[in-house]
Amino acid sequence: PLGGGGSSAGSAAAPCRFAHYFVICGIDTETGLEPDQLAGTCWVLFQSLNVPLPPAGENFQQSPLKRTFKSKVLARYPENVEWNPFDQDAVNMLCMPKGLSFRTQAEPRRPHFHSFIITREDGSRTYGFVHTFYEEVTSQQICAAMQTLYQMHNAERAPAGQPSSSSSSSSSSMDSLASSPDEAESPGSPSSRAAGGYDSSRDTLYVSKALCLITPMPFMHACRHFLAQLHRAVTATAPPPLPLESYVHNVLYEVPLPAPGRSLKFHGVYEPIVCQRPGPGELPLADFPLAEAFCLLGLENLVQVFTCTLLEMQILLYSQDYQRLMTVAEGITTLLFPFQWQHVYVPILPASLLHFLDAPVPYLMGLQSKDGTDRSKLELPQEANLCFVDIDNHFIELPEDFPQFPNKPELIRELSDVLLSFGVSAAPGLEDDGRNGNLAGEELAVLELLQGNATLERLQALTRRTGVTVARVDALRAGVTAHGPEGPAGRPAAAVEEDELRNAKLNVQLREVFASRFATMFADYEAFVIQSANDLESWLNNREQMHNFDKASFLSDQPEPYLPFLSHFIETQMFATFIDNKIMSQWEEKEPLLHVFDARIDKARLYNVRAPSHRSSTYQRCSNLKEAAQAVEQRLMKIDHTAILPHLLDMKIGQGRYQQGFFPRLQADVLNTGPSNKWSHRTATAQRRKDRHRQQTEHLSLDNDLKEKYMQEARGLGKSVRQPKLSDLSPAVIAQTNWKFVEGLLKECRMKTKRMLVEKMGREAVELGHGEATITGLEENTLIASLCDLLERIWSHGLQVKQGKSALWSHLLHYQARLEKLEQQQQQQSPVSQVPERRKSDCSVAMPFLRVSLLQDMRHIQNMSVIKTDVGRARAWIRLSLEKKLLSQHLKQLLTRPGLTRKLYKRYAFLRCEEEKEQFLFHLLSLNAVDYFCFTSVFTTIMVPYRVVIIPIKKLSNAMTTSNPWVCVSGELGDSGIMQIPKNVLEMAFDCQNLGRLTTVQLGHDNAGLLAKWLVDCVLVRNEITGHTYRFPCGRWLGKGVDDGSLERVLIGEPVACGPEEDGGGGRGCRTPPPQRSPSLTRRGKPTAAQIQGAVGEAVNTIIKHFHKPEKERGSLTALLCGESGLVWALDQFFHHGFRSARLFQKPVFVWDFLQEPGEAPPQTPPPEPPPPRRSLCRYVDAINSSSRSIGKDGKFQLLACLGARDRLLARWLPLLAGCPAAPRMYEDAALLRDPAAVAALAEVLETLHDFPVTLEASLVKGIDL
Repeated sequence: PLGGGGSSAGSAAAPCRFAHYFVICGIDTETGLEPDQLAGTCWVLFQSLNVPLPPAGENFQQSPLKRTFKSKVLARYPENVEWNPFDQDAVNMLCMPKGLSFRTQAEPRRPHFHSFIITREDGSRTYGFVHTFYEEVTSQQICAAMQTLYQMHNAERAPAGQPSSSSSSSSSSMDSLASSPDEAESPGSPSSRAAGGYDSSRDTLYVSKALCLITPMPFMHACRHFLAQLHRAVTATAPPPLPLESYVHNVLYEVPLPAPGRSLKFHGVYEPIVCQRPGPGELPLADFPLAEAFCLLGLENLVQVFTCTLLEMQILLYSQDYQRLMTVAEGITTLLFPFQWQHVYVPILPASLLHFLDAPVPYLMGLQSKDGTDRSKLELPQEANLCFVDIDNHFIELPEDFPQFPNKPELIRELSDVLLSFGVSAAPGLEDDGRNGNLAGEELAVLELLQGNATLERLQALTRRTGVTVARVDALRAGVTAHGPEGPAGRPAAAVEEDELRNAKLNVQLREVFASRFATMFADYEAFVIQSANDLESWLNNREQMHNFDKASFLSDQPEPYLPFLSHFIETQMFATFIDNKIMSQWEEKEPLLHVFDARIDKARLYNVRAPSHRSSTYQRCSNLKEAAQAVEQRLMKIDHTAILPHLLDMKIGQGRYQQGFFPRLQADVLNTGPSNKWSHRTATAQRRKDRHRQQTEHLSLDNDLKEKYMQEARGLGKSVRQPKLSDLSPAVIAQTNWKFVEGLLKECRMKTKRMLVEKMGREAVELGHGEATITGLEENTLIASLCDLLERIWSHGLQVKQGKSALWSHLLHYQARLEKLEQQQQQQSPVSQVPERRKSDCSVAMPFLRVSLLQDMRHIQNMSVIKTDVGRARAWIRLSLEKKLLSQHLKQLLTRPGLTRKLYKRYAFLRCEEEKEQFLFHLLSLNAVDYFCFTSVFTTIMVPYRVVIIPIKKLSNAMTTSNPWVCVSGELGDSGIMQIPKNVLEMAFDCQNLGRLTTVQLGHDNAGLLAKWLVDCVLVRNEITGHTYRFPCGRWLGKGVDDGSLERVLIGEPVACGPEEDGGGGRGCRTPPPQRSPSLTRRGKPTAAQIQGAVGEAVNTIIKHFHKPEKERGSLTALLCGESGLVWALDQFFHHGFRSARLFQKPVFVWDFLQEPGEAPPQTPPPEPPPPRRSLCRYVDAINSSSRSIGKDGKFQLLACLGARDRLLARWLPLLAGCPAAPRMYEDAALLRDPAAVAALAEVLETLHDFPVTLEASLVKGIDL
């Protein structure tokens, strides 16, 4: 790229010259026609980026006039600039991205304008502005070469036995034009020459030539006017006032950059040119017309593309017009303030760099389309995370899982109001399509018809030779040649200036709207910046280990609607760089954009004082639109400085002459010598002194190379490959670039997996009582989506053959096809009849083995009808593998077939770099250390197969022969409904909609037959897709007349630790568990009173912690109420302390028997009106007793405790039960229930639950009408 020491548009460090170089590119008559093989392969993209092609010069199917030929830099002035070394190859390639273009007199030859940008490795930019026009070819050798190419082309296309007639056609025979073979190229065209034919005896050949200004800042309008006036000077009939060298010398050496906040006027050939530069507190300079970008895409589309840019997706702009590519790219990046695009940025991608679309990093690139090319034929290396922007057709394709920009409808409404206030409609496709604004559409069509008609061309030539003028046609032609891109012919300079003022005001107001949105969203960002280092050097050295921004606290402070977007955005490189700049500003001068942004936030605080904790999603319109427009208007209406006027140079007599219609080779001796007047000399000397002083100061500070190195490493990918080196396209350089990508992808994988582990483990530590929460479900989902994006980019790197939008899913399908083919071959060679084994209800019952299978997981995803795209399937497969802790194992298995990998990927691809691939898989393996439910929690509506296994107490396993058992499985997302279990079968499978994480199982039977008693140890339930197995302990009888007489029990689930490595895939954790009682009713050894009180306090404390988590992160409340060490278990311990339940030769007494006592009154007297607590207790006990469910006495106690906690009644019932007349009879004196202090303390603890809304699962309260 150009340069070393330049600076970005926002910096004043660059030497203060308006332009650095004036360049002329075109055909080199000495070397002749050279096919541009790199540019000629551009059309390959529309078939496949990886198909090898013959060299462009050998492609006889393409008309020679349509082929591309090498252009060269014919001249540049000056030869070199010390602070911005000239890169000839880069400038030539970007001035003429398609190479030379040839035309005949029968084709339109309108001049056109485009701009380009070169980004250096340090992020600074140089701008180029190009005026391209057509000039008659005077070299006989070039004309003869083109004639020869046409003869070869026609000979190739002529049918066998039919001689080519191109070279023998008579110039006076108009009828012979129709017989040219070139006519077949464009059916319906007026003549063969309009379709691209050429005959040197009758046609005039024209070739493109480019005039270019290279500047440090984007003064697009000024450069456009200057170049157009230069071209007009050589096409006009009268010579310009001064030699062209005077104007070029003036703009190179005597026109300074405007000072910040000032305007400058300098002179072109015919008219003065005005430019202005924003002041220190204003938005940085942006001269590209934003209104045009809005009109090209439409408001909705542009805001969507802007959002993709903020989220650092891959963005490909697509248009026939180079300037449209540049306008949209610069428009989008301009709106990012105060953030800056940190990755690959190539708004005009030269044909020689098409391989760069393979880059597995975020990029913003522009690709020129061809006439009539269908988007469906454009095969791109990776599309999973691609935003495709078809500018000409006003159409965009967005990635999947795309969060919307906050307050998008209100933002669009405000932008629309701003545009309408300037008379601009933002409906896409309503812009003037004069292809660079040359002429109004109707006039343009007339001129193209005249120029495309050979007969009319001849008539015009005849009239000119006889001295007759065709005024209307000449006027139309003058509108193209004389005024070029400046506007319709005959427009006065005042009207043009008025338009430019209007556009400048509109530009700044549109930008202010976006800047206002960021100032609102990040008004308090400084409060969350973590300053963790004492000096810059230590901060740079430890940057990777530091957390610079408290993301979780920041997100918790934002309005709910903003979270989907902000959680993604704060993970981007541009946000990280913004925070880095903020931290470094305590040791260095503030980065210019950050300085402006912070000043705006400070100003807003003065006028709008609010508490940072109360964020509102109410849309606030921008309040300084008028002020911003007035600042621009004042500068443009009142010029602050005027540059030296162009003047005669010290040239020899005879120099400076030129031939009309031909841009001359300028006099290098006067243009390379620099300024000749004393004022300019003094200015340059002072500037050099300033530069030397600046360099010395920089050397006194931290070494810049070291700083840049650390910053590049700290900021991750893309920074070192912002733009490919255009000057060297050797295989070695391309290989080096790809190696940078491989290293970058590996580093990104390491950083992402580390972040996921640290955040997830941090959250699990919080649940254990350590530290503070650092991650939310929203953040977790963002990190996983980011990992999916990374895997897609890795699988897209170096792809040989593109099939579908997801490279990863395409690879999986290839792998699936090969394995299924092998399985079929094996079955044909050795067919084995596999009879499914019938599982009997014997003592060896256990959860059957679940085989780990990549193919089976793929089939699960393929059977999910809710997913419609390959990208969606790939992401679902990644989430499933991550949840099953098989991601690294599956990907390793996928890559174990080197033949398939070699077939799909080029040698330099990431997946073919063995060492990096092993490290990558190792990083993914580390994710097995934490638990994710990223598949279960996202795909909530899919049908999932489940398997249930009932484990009876072994010695009595056949005691259920006569009853009809049933089961109902419940989870966070719903329940399965009651399902009958076939008799004598202890295992069953069923399908139902995703239940989420499982919470309870209701198990029961109908008590039919003589042997209806059933002793169940536990129930195992497994999700057959994710492999998650849950164990529901029971350890109790089900049957009348045994235990507590329950025919139905509600069992509380606990996940079984069953990793894929155990028992070859999950056997050990699924064996018969040791006998254990139901968690809610476990009778451990006799605990002490202090232990029981502690258990109650801990159970209540756990429930309170549950409610203090974000709602989406709370998990199951049922387990905290009824599970192991839950509230019901603790209360059960309390009521059993000192309880006289053992009765010799009598039925056992349960706590439920005591709880019913307050409802009994002496029969001999009429019952008095009970107090409210007793009334409510009686009502609840009666409702539970009258329920149709046979849940037993312990089940009834559990239900009463849950209902009391829900309805905030437990604390009121306790004193009533303690004072019940039955208490002395059923409890010992030392029982906790007989201790008033213990009862009061327990009631006080339970009252703390009154502040929280306890909700109960349907499985707990089924059949209870309260």
